[in-house]
Formats: sequence, C-alpha cells, structure tokens
Amino acid sequence: MGVRFEELAWRETPIGAISLRRRREPALDVDVYEVKLDDEYLMSSLFPVAEIELARLGLAPLGDGPLDVVVGGLGLGYTARTALEDTRVRSVLVVETIEDVIDWHRRQLLPFAAGLAPDPRTRFVRADFFAAVADGSGFDPDQPGRRFHAVLLDVDHSPRNVLHPSHAAFYTPEGLRRLADLLLPDGVFALWSDDPPDDAFGRVLAEVFTTWQAHVVPFANPLTGGESANTVYVAHRRPDPH
Repeated sequence: MGVRFEELAWRETPIGAISLRRRREPALDVDVYEVKLDDEYLMSSLFPVAEIELARLGLAPLGDGPLDVVVGGLGLGYTARTALEDTRVRSVLVVETIEDVIDWHRRQLLPFAAGLAPDPRTRFVRADFFAAVADGSGFDPDQPGRRFHAVLLDVDHSPRNVLHPSHAAFYTPEGLRRLADLLLPDGVFALWSDDPPDDAFGRVLAEVFTTWQAHVVPFANPLTGGESANTVYVAHRRPDPH
C-alpha cells in the first residue's frame, strides 16, 4: 500500500500558511492534490472542471490569433494549461503572488500540469495581481501598461468573498475600469467564482464592459455523489464603433 497522505510543500506567507498536499482517495482510487491556506481549502484536483472552463469560455469570444493571455492566480495550473492548448495562444503570462506556488510547477510536483512550466509560451511573474491593476503598472514588468487579449482570473472565492480585504476594491467599477485599460480593444475579462451568479456584480460588469455573461458550470461531486457548480463570468470589451 502506498502513502495515503503527503505534504509536498508548506510555507508561511503574508496572507497565511499555504500548503500543497497529496492524499489517496480510497473510494475513487486516485491521488488528490489539494491547496490549503491555513485551514481553508483553496482548490482540489477533484474539481478542475470550472478552472478548465475559465480558459475555454474566456478565450471563446476572441477571433483568430495570435493571442496574448494573462492568468491571474496559478494554483494547480488547470487554467493556464488549458489556455496553452488553444492553438491561437501565443503567450501566457501567469501572475502569482506566492513564489512557492510557482516553484511547485517548476519542480513538476503536479503531474496533470506537466508541460506548463517548460512550455516556451509560459512566463511566470511573481506579483500581486490586484496591486498591478490598482497602480496601473500592469502585469508585464518589462513593458509597463502592456495590453492583452484576455485576462483570466481565479484568486478569490468570489467577488463578495475575497481572500484579503485589499482585493475588494478590484470588484468595483473603478477597479474593473483599471483592468479594462490593460485589455486590447476587443479584449475579454473572465472570472472564476465559487458562488452562484451575482446580479449585483453583473451590474458592475455592465458599467465597464460592452457585454457580459455568467456561465454556470456544473460538475459531478464524487465526495457527495451529487452535482456542484461554479460560475464563470465573461465580460467582453468590444471596440468603440466610432
């Protein structure tokens, strides 16, 4: 019998202790990789569907490539890995505030994310996504203010349930306008949320973007034997016809 539980990495950070764990799920006979922040579960390899759909839905409205994409929040790598599978994508710049998370991928600790770090289109930037938006410097330290075709964000639990109070300002009209300034004229902003569609946040999106849609992404929950769901918001900044 193999090891039932293993802590692969642990580090104290400014926002809490972050850890990567691998455990054997006997009911499913699979290895499960989990990320925790202190005692709070952030993500699990048992539930990757919405993280994958964040990339697919976020890139779907865009035309022919080449496309330059930002992924905010690296996590287990599903969103960035899926973006690279799109043949239109020329580059994926991953903005991650915790160096250890980047290191997990460089060390190839996550077998389902194999190929992400070595791909020449991938670039990791250790930075605070929200601070980069707020101060206008943008995501590329070599090209301040650089614009992208798509920004795919998966950091907070939802616009109402943020990991740190400093993130809350991002989900306001002013915060999203700053984000929109970092998109190309036909750019897309897509956001993962653990909550059901939020009409109030939809009204905020409508103030900034030409169109927006909340996609409910259902997935089988092997722990409950039922179905769960996440939400993916997709907001499109279409060019001004004038």
